[in-house]
Amino acid sequence: MSNQWVWTAVIAVITLFLIPYSLPLIFAFLTAIMLEGMVTWLINKFSFRRIQAVMAVFIGYVLLIGVIGYNFIAIIAHQAVALSKRTPTLEDFYQSAILPLAGKWEFYSKNFPPEVIAQVDNTIESNINTLDTFLQQLIASLINLLTAIPGFLIEFLIYLIALFMFSLELPKLKLKLESFLKDQTRQKVFLVGSQLNKAGLGFLKAQAILSLVTFIMAMAGLGILGVRFTVLLSLLIVIVDILPILGTGSILIPWAVIALIQDNSFLGFGLIILFLVITVVRRVIEPKVYSSSLGISPLASLISMYIGFKLMGLAGVFIGPIIVIFFEALKKASIIPMKFKV
Repeated sequence: MSNQWVWTAVIAVITLFLIPYSLPLIFAFLTAIMLEGMVTWLINKFSFRRIQAVMAVFIGYVLLIGVIGYNFIAIIAHQAVALSKRTPTLEDFYQSAILPLAGKWEFYSKNFPPEVIAQVDNTIESNINTLDTFLQQLIASLINLLTAIPGFLIEFLIYLIALFMFSLELPKLKLKLESFLKDQTRQKVFLVGSQLNKAGLGFLKAQAILSLVTFIMAMAGLGILGVRFTVLLSLLIVIVDILPILGTGSILIPWAVIALIQDNSFLGFGLIILFLVITVVRRVIEPKVYSSSLGISPLASLISMYIGFKLMGLAGVFIGPIIVIFFEALKKASIIPMKFKV
């Protein structure tokens, strides 16, 4: 019995070690599970053989990714080129914003005590150094992103190949797994798996809804403010909003500050209001969207998001509800007994 536990622990440790190096395979396996319903439907509805159903679903999935990816890249490239032609250079920004601001500061600072002037100068110098560091990190990140594209394409190709093979072999893999499980254990495992699969699709649905709401609000707000290239900028806001740690504020607030420095009060205050509206609306609808998509109550969703945020920051907003879903799945499978009285 002890040897069995030792081998289980060794396998668990090796699995945890290999997970970071197996992400394309893991995503391929999860995608195959999500597409299995369509494969089964084709087999039952049109009497397809499995190879035919898998090929039909796989080709449709690849075409869908190709169409979305092509249009996405085409729109982004077109608007990025147009935006780059109209974006002011650093020299323009220096002439239109920095020099007038420095002139105003020089005029008003004549009556200030030397200690105050020295403190303000130190603050400005510190902020300039911080901005310089941020720009250097941004350039380094862009270079790393460009150098990572070939590796991403290779991993994406591996993902597609593994997806096709997993889809083809999924029934055999299921039977193989069942052969290692007792009847009672098998029922619990597949119950947990079905719950997590349902929750995973619900999580993607919730993210899609929240991103769509953010995109529409950003498009409307930027349109009212008279900003051009609203599709590109709204999409950038959505992407940054999805990423942990960052958020809409990392785009809108610096943009608003620059607009105010350039004496464009309408745009500056408008961007601040847009940031507040997007933040408030998302925080209000997030618990409801998560609860309806993930199958947990709005109260449990709100509590899990708040505690997750307090413990892990913005990443905890996503991780908190996932933990609740996993707990609910284990409870429904009677793996965690909750029937007790005090």
